[in-house]
Amino acid sequence: MSGLLIAGVDEVGRGPLAGAVVAAAVILDPGRPIHGLADSKRLSEKRRLILAEEIRQHALAWALGRAEAQEIDRINILQASLRAMQRAVEALALVPDHALIDGNRCPSLPCSAEAVVRGDATVAVISAASILAKVARDQEMVELDRCYPGYGLAGHKGYPTKAHLQALEVLGPSPIHRRSFGPVKRLLGG
Repeated sequence: MSGLLIAGVDEVGRGPLAGAVVAAAVILDPGRPIHGLADSKRLSEKRRLILAEEIRQHALAWALGRAEAQEIDRINILQASLRAMQRAVEALALVPDHALIDGNRCPSLPCSAEAVVRGDATVAVISAASILAKVARDQEMVELDRCYPGYGLAGHKGYPTKAHLQALEVLGPSPIHRRSFGPVKRLLGG
């Protein structure tokens, strides 16, 4: 696929009880390789931040897409994840010739696409998307922690930790909690 514009696409935030699912699409510049790209979950926060800046500076194009908690509740997390990925690709300043999607399903895109299971760990352009999505969502959760104090969002990023579940018991769900997810749904009597 030499000479073609290849977009890597990944999302983060499928498992949390709060916040959006965030996807990133990246088209790397083959003339400016970025060393050290890996699955965002395998990198330290410091390394992710450094790489995210390098990706934003050197990629031919990058964009984010998202689906909020209310949309996740309405259409389910899988469909919301696919929509977030679709929105990220559609927001790119360049139209890719082909997209490599982390996972086993492809969203509807304006180009050909293929799913790559564990692509975030094996394909550099998907790793780059994984890093941008994770950095964006993590920073967003730190900001949301200020808006919704008491839940510990800055620490657990919305995942169902013991501390988060205890805070939900005491405070009840906030507007950014996913009401269709088991622990939140049970609190609401569902």
